[in-house]
Amino acid sequence: MARGNNRTINVKIPTQKVIKALEDRLTVIKAEYKMQNELEAKYQKAHTAWQKQLVKYAMDNIAKAENLRTNYRSWNSTMNVDFDLSTDGKDFPAEPERVHEVMTIHTYNNTVDEIENALRILKLTDDEVVSTSTYNSIAQYL
Repeated sequence: MARGNNRTINVKIPTQKVIKALEDRLTVIKAEYKMQNELEAKYQKAHTAWQKQLVKYAMDNIAKAENLRTNYRSWNSTMNVDFDLSTDGKDFPAEPERVHEVMTIHTYNNTVDEIENALRILKLTDDEVVSTSTYNSIAQYL
């Protein structure tokens, strides 16, 4: 049976560099969270405009529709019409992309608390370098 290479990597990173990186990341997280509502509103506006472009595209090309399906709902007097359009995507309206991360208040508070706790502990240490295990526990925030 062949054995894999199970050596652990030992990295020694200066504590001050880790503190600086965490402080910078905390600043970015707080700034992005403050702008989140504005960016999400801008995205939703672009998404609504895209949906209107889709409707226009579908209506302009309905003569090319394939596999037409309908569903009438008598309980609320609505008709659902579904059909397929063959397209290579070149003339199809491009969907807007969300360029920001949406963070819930719970996730935001937990992330900020964990980073601030890590910073408090790192600032109390006299060690010049951060151990690999400590770095691994905070690496997700860097």
